[in-house]
Amino acid sequence: MSFPLYAPAEEHDMLRDTVRALADEKIAPHAAEADETEEFSWDVYKALVASDLHAVHVPEQYGGAGADALATVIVIEEVARACASSSLIPAVNKLGTVPLLLSASEDLKSRYLAPVARGEAMFSYALSEPEAGSDAAAMKTRAVADGDGYVLNGTKMWITNAGVSEYYTVMAVTDPSAGARGISAFVIEKSDEGVSFGPKEKKLGIKGSPTRQVILDNVRIPANRMIGAPGSGFKTALATLDHTRITIAAQALGIAQGALDYAIGYVKQRKQFGRPVADFQGLQFMLADMAMKLEAARQLTYHAAAKSERAMHGEPQKNLTFLSSAAKCAASDAAMEITTDAVQLLGGYGYTKDFPVERMMRDAKITQIYEGTNQIQRMVMARQLLK
Repeated sequence: MSFPLYAPAEEHDMLRDTVRALADEKIAPHAAEADETEEFSWDVYKALVASDLHAVHVPEQYGGAGADALATVIVIEEVARACASSSLIPAVNKLGTVPLLLSASEDLKSRYLAPVARGEAMFSYALSEPEAGSDAAAMKTRAVADGDGYVLNGTKMWITNAGVSEYYTVMAVTDPSAGARGISAFVIEKSDEGVSFGPKEKKLGIKGSPTRQVILDNVRIPANRMIGAPGSGFKTALATLDHTRITIAAQALGIAQGALDYAIGYVKQRKQFGRPVADFQGLQFMLADMAMKLEAARQLTYHAAAKSERAMHGEPQKNLTFLSSAAKCAASDAAMEITTDAVQLLGGYGYTKDFPVERMMRDAKITQIYEGTNQIQRMVMARQLLK
C-alpha cells in the first residue's frame, strides 16, 4: 500500500537551500556585530527584501510571495541559524499581519499588506503592557470612540522591532464593562500624531532587534482602521498566536541548529589527549541527544505548521491550539538545552565572544518567554486536553 511520504515538498527543500545560502553569505557575517552594537541591521533587511524573504507569508493577491506556513517556518529557521535577531524580520512581519489576514476588511488588507510585501514597511504586534503580560486581558490601553474615529491612550511594552516598524497591530479596550470581550484591534502607524517609543530595552539576547515601549498619547485614527468588529480584538489576538507561536518554534529550531552545527565542527577539530575530542563517547552521547531533541522538535513544528496552513484556508483544526503551544514549548526548551550543551562542548572557548555559541545560548532564552511563557503554554495544552 502506498501513501504520501510524511515530509516537506521538493519546493520546501529548494527554498531551504536558497535561504541558507543567503544567510551564510549576507546574514551570518553581521550577526556578532549586530549583537555587539545592539543595532538593527538595515543591510540584512535589504538583503531579505531583495530576495523576497522578509514577509513570505503575505498572499499573492496583496503582492506577496504567498508562501505556506511551512515555507515561512523554513525561512525563519534558516535565518535564525545564522542570526536570531534577523529572523525576527520575517517572524514579526507575520505576527503583526496575521490579525489582518484573519479579521480585517479587504480595504484594510490591501492598504497595509501591500507595502509590507514590497518591503516598504514592517509590521509589529502590540498586545503586552507593563501590568498585562501573561494576563493580557488585563490591559489598560483605551480606545474611545470620538466622531468618525477613535482616540487611543496607553503604553504597550516589549514590542519587538518597535521604532523600525511603520505599522502596529494594537489591542485596546473599547468597552471596559465587557472584560476580554471589550477589547478591539486597530492598525496604528508610526507617523500618527501622538505615537512615540520608549528607550531600547537592554537585553540578554536578540540585541540586533529593538524592543521598546509603544506610547500612545491621544492618538486619533479613523474608525476604518479597526481590525474586525468592535470587541473581537482579544479573540483575534489569541487566534493569531495559534499561528505565530509556530514561528517562535521555528526561530528556536534555527538557533539550536546553528549551535549544533558549530559544536560538531569544533569537536572534530579540537584535539586533547592526542586525538579529536569527537572520539570520546561522553561527547558523542551529548551530540546524539542534542540532535535527537532538535529533530523531535522540528517534526512537531512542521506538523503544527501544516495544521496552521489548513486553518488559514478555513479548514477547522481542532488541535491547532494544542499543537502550536506544544511546538513552541518543545522547540524553545530544546533550543535552551542544545545551546547550553554547545557552550559546554567548546569548553572555555564556548564561554567567550570569539565563538558564536554563547550568543546563541543567550538568544535561545527569549524563545521560552515571548509569545506566551512556556509555563503558560503548558496551561494552554492542559486546558486543551481537559476540555
